[in-house]
Amino acid sequence: MVKGPAATSSDDELPFATEEPIADERLFFGDRPQKPTAPNARTALPASLSAPEHYHGHRERLRDRFREQGDTALADYEILELLLFRLIPRRDTKPIAKALIERFGSLAGVFGAPAALLTEVKGVGENVALDLKLISTVAHRTLKSEIRSKQVLSSWSSVIQYCHAAMAHETREQFRILFLDKRNVLIADEVQGRGTVDHTPVYPREVVKRALELSATAIILVHNHPSGDPTPSRADIDMTKVIIEAAKALDITVHDHIIIGKDGHVSLKGLKLI
Repeated sequence: MVKGPAATSSDDELPFATEEPIADERLFFGDRPQKPTAPNARTALPASLSAPEHYHGHRERLRDRFREQGDTALADYEILELLLFRLIPRRDTKPIAKALIERFGSLAGVFGAPAALLTEVKGVGENVALDLKLISTVAHRTLKSEIRSKQVLSSWSSVIQYCHAAMAHETREQFRILFLDKRNVLIADEVQGRGTVDHTPVYPREVVKRALELSATAIILVHNHPSGDPTPSRADIDMTKVIIEAAKALDITVHDHIIIGKDGHVSLKGLKLI
C-alpha cells in the first residue's frame, strides 16, 4: 500500500513511501486514512491507482450472470471466485479460485480441506482460510438442521448428505454415532474417535455406554475412509457385529453402519453384511 505525496509548494513530485506489510491479506486494500494535502497542491497517483483494475469488469459480468441465470450458469471455480471477491476485495481472485479447485479436486474438496492445507495455495492466508472453514461450518450446520427433530429413517438422503459433508474430506478416519430415540428422532450426533489415515480405534463397550447415558434406543454408526474408497474392510464388518451383539443385550438397535468416501458411500445393511 502506498501513501499520497506530502504537500509541496513546487511542481516536483515526491517519491511514494511504502508501509510495512499487513498480516491480514483481507485488510491490505481496505480504506485507510490519507495525509491531508495543502490547498492547490498537485497530487500524483500511479497509473495502477488512477485506472480501474482489469478484473473489475470481469467481476461485474460474473455477478450479472449469477443474478440473471443462477448458479447453473457458472463453473465451480467461478462460484468460488464470487465468494473470494468478498474475502479478498482488491485482488484478481480467478487464479486463486482455479488453484484451489486444482489442488483439492472440487468445490466440496476446497471447503472440506483443513485450514493448514488451504494456506499452502498462493494467495490464501490464514484469515481467508478461516473464513472458508467458517462457510463450510455454516453449510454443515444447515444440513444437520435438516435431520434434527425428524425421523431419521424417513429422511435418509438428508442423513447421507450431512455425513458426507461432515466427513468425506477428512484426512484421518473418524468414527461418528447418530443416537436416536424410540421414534428414531436424532438425540445427538457425536464423534467418538479419530484415528490415522486407515484406522480408528472403536470400543463397543463405550458405544453402548454412551447410548445408555443419552437414553437412546437406536444408533447409526458412521465412519469415513480418507482413501476415498468406501468399500468395507473385514475389520469394519467384524467390529460392527460386535457392537450389534453388545447393543442387543440392552435393547439398543443398530440400524446401519455407513462408510463415507469422497465420491460416495456404502451401507453395510444395504450390502446385507449385517
